[in-house]
Amino acid sequence: ASELKEVSSITPRVVIAHEDGLSVLDTATGEIISETELSGFQRLNNSGDGRHVMVSDGDKFIAFDAALKSRPHGDHAHHYAGDPELRDLAYDAPLAGHVVLHDGLTALFSDGDGTALIVPSDQVAEGYRPADGVLVESGAPHHGVAVPFEDGSVLITVGTEESRDTIEYRDADGEVLAETNDCPGIHGEAVAAGGATVFGCNDGPVVFDGTEFHKITPAAGVDYQRSGNLAGSPHSPIILGDYKVDQDADLERPTEINLIDTRSNTMQQVELDSSYWFRSLGRGPAGEALVLTYDGHLKVIDPESGEITADIPAIEAWEEKDTWQEPGPILQVAGNIAYITDAEKQELVLVDITTGEVTERFSLDVAPVEIAVVDGVAPADAEQLSGGHDHDHDHDHEGHDHEGHDH
Repeated sequence: ASELKEVSSITPRVVIAHEDGLSVLDTATGEIISETELSGFQRLNNSGDGRHVMVSDGDKFIAFDAALKSRPHGDHAHHYAGDPELRDLAYDAPLAGHVVLHDGLTALFSDGDGTALIVPSDQVAEGYRPADGVLVESGAPHHGVAVPFEDGSVLITVGTEESRDTIEYRDADGEVLAETNDCPGIHGEAVAAGGATVFGCNDGPVVFDGTEFHKITPAAGVDYQRSGNLAGSPHSPIILGDYKVDQDADLERPTEINLIDTRSNTMQQVELDSSYWFRSLGRGPAGEALVLTYDGHLKVIDPESGEITADIPAIEAWEEKDTWQEPGPILQVAGNIAYITDAEKQELVLVDITTGEVTERFSLDVAPVEIAVVDGVAPADAEQLSGGHDHDHDHDHEGHDHEGHDH
């Protein structure tokens, strides 16, 4: 790993994936401080240790060191920074897919063999080798996902390359404690306040309450209802999802979003009067539902009432392209700040969610395909650091559609 030196303060860094590799932007200056050549289409996920990003690179996950770290020390914190670099540390994973962070654990799902490697998040890039992790097998290759729990139990999808409709909840010994076969086309997962987990299906979502599964049925007359992209918050029992109802559409452009209440196992829709895509969803520091829409605005929604409480102009108007892998706008959130990319203008825009103000506009030399925001704070340390750190943090549990099956 990169050698870190103690500094007086740190600001978040944004790792940007583009057609030529990876760039790292320092949000204190707007300067690109690191560039790494890397061929192919790269997908990015935070590793869970507050420092590294897992790069999905074909048949492996590679650790990228953003070289930031804050450590709690009594009533204050010590901050460290170094030079970002691509680590010589990879986890073999045929058709590397989803990365899920939960309960201090990182689950790396391999679509090519239908397995999930689960490792402690604070060790995922600290020499923790794949052989030391817990490998959970689903039984067959498929585009799936796993959600790990601190007691060793796990939620894991079960399916084949042709179909998937089953989710199992297994204990640490692998015994199936609960399951549902009522989630055709499983895609997307997110954890809500209180620990309930929501999965997207083709006929209404499924909620796991920690013990059993609950199916949420769409309104009468709606046979197809897909929420394959989900965003959760530890400050809200309600999950934000997309809302698609046209099974025959080559590229559906919905203008409604879905709010899934894990307390009552119900859902409501909110009309935005503008469409969005799978990289448009996020959650704010108090659990606000955030959506970046085609008009270039950041919509802030009260998840309880469904009221749009703010409509913030952020970037130029845009529209989803026919090919989902092409650069398009991205929304990511860390603390009070929404990080939004404008792929056409090649800009990174920072919006303070609490004030509704655009605080920075940084010009880029590349068109971002994906981004990851790294602030140096591991989720386990966030509460200790909240009193003495230099910027706000909020570590959401989010599930996103990285394969583009809806597109």
